[in-house]
Amino acid sequence: MLNAIYEEDFLGFSYGFRPKRSQHDALDALIVGITSKKVNYILDADIRSYFDSVSQDWLIRFLKHRINDLRMIRLIQKWLKAGILEDGIITVSETGTGQGSVASPLLSNIYLHYVFDLWAERWRRRQATGDMIIVRYADDIIIGFQHESDARRFWDAMRERLREFSLLLHPDKTRLIRFGRFAATQRAERGLGKPETFTFLGFTLICGKTRQGRFALQRKSRGDRMRAKLKEIKKELRRRMHHPIPQQGNWLKQVVTGYFAYHAVPTNSRALHASGITLRTYGDARSNDVARRTGQGGTASRSWRTTTFPIPAFFILGLTHASPSNTQGGSRVPELGSLGSVRGALSNERPYRDLDARFVSVYS
Repeated sequence: MLNAIYEEDFLGFSYGFRPKRSQHDALDALIVGITSKKVNYILDADIRSYFDSVSQDWLIRFLKHRINDLRMIRLIQKWLKAGILEDGIITVSETGTGQGSVASPLLSNIYLHYVFDLWAERWRRRQATGDMIIVRYADDIIIGFQHESDARRFWDAMRERLREFSLLLHPDKTRLIRFGRFAATQRAERGLGKPETFTFLGFTLICGKTRQGRFALQRKSRGDRMRAKLKEIKKELRRRMHHPIPQQGNWLKQVVTGYFAYHAVPTNSRALHASGITLRTYGDARSNDVARRTGQGGTASRSWRTTTFPIPAFFILGLTHASPSNTQGGSRVPELGSLGSVRGALSNERPYRDLDARFVSVYS
């Protein structure tokens, strides 16, 4: 019920924890925005400990603004006050959305909808002097600007806005960088190196060029994510050591296929190829180690490879583009149009509807 209600209100640049929207949709919207609008600066905003910092009092006030059902409000308050059970000890916090709760993702989205989304959309329409794009996936927020002055004014205003609602920007992880089609030329004129990069949803975004010399936004898998995945695989395979080799291979096949399915996006073929070689080398070494320890025979490595790597090989050798990614401007959210995903829900005629005078300070 809450999902159906708030899907009428959420803006187009919000992607996290929403039906029929994924990380790839958010990445596509960001790329469409940067390549089709006049974006010269990127503000990579990081909210410190967001899910643990949400003010429950403000959250209930936001919910009451939209929901006139005291039974639903009481149920949500019980979710918030349920606490977390760890090692037989229940810990109840006065802040946060209760991570692990079935409603936590939606509640966290509702909080940022009122605290950030409505405010940022209004700031873009009323105070920005140039082009401005916004993409938010949960608490990961990327804002693009045409003018540096707009970016710095927005940064200062955003810091104050979040502070009013018990949220803080991480001072070390929030940064403003020169990024876009003119970034390389502008930095070269100042005697600087290549344009800086930023990360979003597991990818590093890079200012690159096509073979014809035109600007092209490149995506590359983050190296730390690959290393983390290998550690995860190593730990789980150690736990499954005494399972039959084909059974271990089938499990690893699912993990590897999922990794490649997510990271198979345009311009990421080199990183995928390197990841595939690393995984295959590690898999062969691991299968031989398992065979030696468990006495499953010398055919373990061959059995492992045949059960694990046929599908990833497709991504490594043959992939030149990825579905569902579409960086040519087509929107995967039809009602928003090609740029609605980065400019806000244009179909929402009254995003401030039913505004109560008592809450003017919340939305303005």
